[in-house]
Amino acid sequence: MRLQAKIPEGPLEQKWTRYKAAAKLINPANRAKYKIIVVGTGLAGSSCAASMAELGFQVEVFSFHDSPRRAHSVAAQGGVNAAKDYKNDGDSVWRMFHDTLKGGDFRAREANVYRLAECSASLIDQAVAQGVPFAREYGGYLSNRSFGGVQVSRTFYARGQTGQQLLQGAYQSLMRQSGLGKLKLHTRHEMLDLLLHKGRASGIVCRNLDNGSIESFEADAVVLATGGYGKIYYLSTLAMNCNATAIWRAHKKGAGFAAPSWTQFHPTSLPQMGSHQSKLTLMSESLRNDGRIWVPKAKNDQRLPGTIPEEERDYYLERRYPSYGNLAPRDIASRAALDRIEKGYGVGPMQNAVYLDFKDALEKHGRETIRQRYGNLFGMYQKITGINAYEQPMLIAPAAHFSMGGLWVDYGLMSNLEGLFVLGEANFSDHGANRLGANSLLQACVDGYFIAPHSLMDFLARSGAIEITAERQSNAQASKAQIEDQLQSLLSIKGKTSAEEFHQALGKILYEKCGLRRERENLEHALKEIEALRERFYQDLMIPGTAKEINFELEKAGRLADYIDLGALIVQDALQREESCGAHFREEHQTEEGEARRNDADFQYVSVWEYLKPLTYQLHAEPLTFDAVQPSQRSYK
Repeated sequence: MRLQAKIPEGPLEQKWTRYKAAAKLINPANRAKYKIIVVGTGLAGSSCAASMAELGFQVEVFSFHDSPRRAHSVAAQGGVNAAKDYKNDGDSVWRMFHDTLKGGDFRAREANVYRLAECSASLIDQAVAQGVPFAREYGGYLSNRSFGGVQVSRTFYARGQTGQQLLQGAYQSLMRQSGLGKLKLHTRHEMLDLLLHKGRASGIVCRNLDNGSIESFEADAVVLATGGYGKIYYLSTLAMNCNATAIWRAHKKGAGFAAPSWTQFHPTSLPQMGSHQSKLTLMSESLRNDGRIWVPKAKNDQRLPGTIPEEERDYYLERRYPSYGNLAPRDIASRAALDRIEKGYGVGPMQNAVYLDFKDALEKHGRETIRQRYGNLFGMYQKITGINAYEQPMLIAPAAHFSMGGLWVDYGLMSNLEGLFVLGEANFSDHGANRLGANSLLQACVDGYFIAPHSLMDFLARSGAIEITAERQSNAQASKAQIEDQLQSLLSIKGKTSAEEFHQALGKILYEKCGLRRERENLEHALKEIEALRERFYQDLMIPGTAKEINFELEKAGRLADYIDLGALIVQDALQREESCGAHFREEHQTEEGEARRNDADFQYVSVWEYLKPLTYQLHAEPLTFDAVQPSQRSYK
């Protein structure tokens, strides 16, 4: 496997400008000769597809949803970052770059992170032009608030619906192109294989989820924008259908998988309330601007929160991280909450939560101001829990959330497979070992609106269209037959255990042994348990129905088969990385104060894995070099 990051030469501030200046173009009259397939209709997929269709390329878009609007991007509530310095509080492209690089514990490429910050201002202008209703100050200026890991206010927001509103903007652009006949949309189609022609991505194979038919589609380039894989932990903040199948099938065809074990646990999820749950609900990180996080100072304190005096409350984030307090980065805030819960200070019915308290903010600003800032979040919380957060604190807990890992991509967002581009959360590129809040929506939009149009056109101009030959058609037929055999083999097991039960078991292994805290012995046990689970899966899986009909259980089983193999890779990646960095916390590698201890001498690289056979992977390393910023001890005290 060859890993060539293709980072442009020159000063950091000029790399993106130089890249665009050197990129080859295609005459507008000739662009319709090229076809691009985009898989996924979240922010990254929809923005890329709409942009490429607007430029005049043929575009076909695929989603397993019945509408692009159901993509998981809607769930990002709190906001989107941009270095516009509207608050005049010292923000800049450079500061945002540094915050993001430090937030990821110096485990990302400088060039990619700087470009993210550089393009951030343009995204806000794009979204406003589309009609996204960002919050505004009384004088009409766009409003900002702060998120974890920063000391400025750079987060633009549309109440607690930012992801939904941004997706509406991208969706209307997508559907405009569809209405003009420049783009073809395939809903209820799930990608199950990547087609290659002489080592170059040349199309995909899909299953029509309405009638079970297996179909192939050819193109000159393929874009995967299929989101993250945090749902592998079963209980997560992700939508029920989020999965890793598209990127995993591409990985099995040769695409490198980078940093798979870097999974973020969000500190403000609603806690698990019973064994019946299959999903957790995210409460926006923006709530930490006004909410204070605490637990009782006494263990197993059963008193109602309102009856516990101030002197008997432990505002542990403010105590441990006075400079950042309740806005400490997500990985640090999540581990701190877990520490309190594990030591017996947890609250709630299962004593698995901490308090997020708005008492002081309500007294200072008044109920109406807090309602304007977070009203829909408070309403959602009460609808789910029955608790009025204006009158008593919210219960929150860490939960599996965002995948910093994903398919490896170069500076132009192309994988090591020629013609396969990967955008948004499906790639590894911008966040390092931990993502700062409100950078997720930003990366998805920047990848789709501003980066992919340049890099895709440059690739097609240099490589040309792929000729339609008998060999391509033969390869597609062979892939379709293989997919049909795989589906039939799952159906023919005729066991007694549902895919859901196997998923629960996999999630339990990962939460307990490869979650917020990791330790060698536990990781070694996890590998053995996943291997045993995989063996039992192929012996005892139960799927009713057939492949030639709507069959949700068959969909689940196929996705879970990929999750099990990915789960083994996640554990293997965590096992080999003998350091603590960002969301990857190895018990053996911590400071005397319990903070993460990085090992730059041996692990200043991105781990990239090559698929050899089931449960067997080969490690490659992309070294990380730092010229503009030298890695330092990550401290938020």
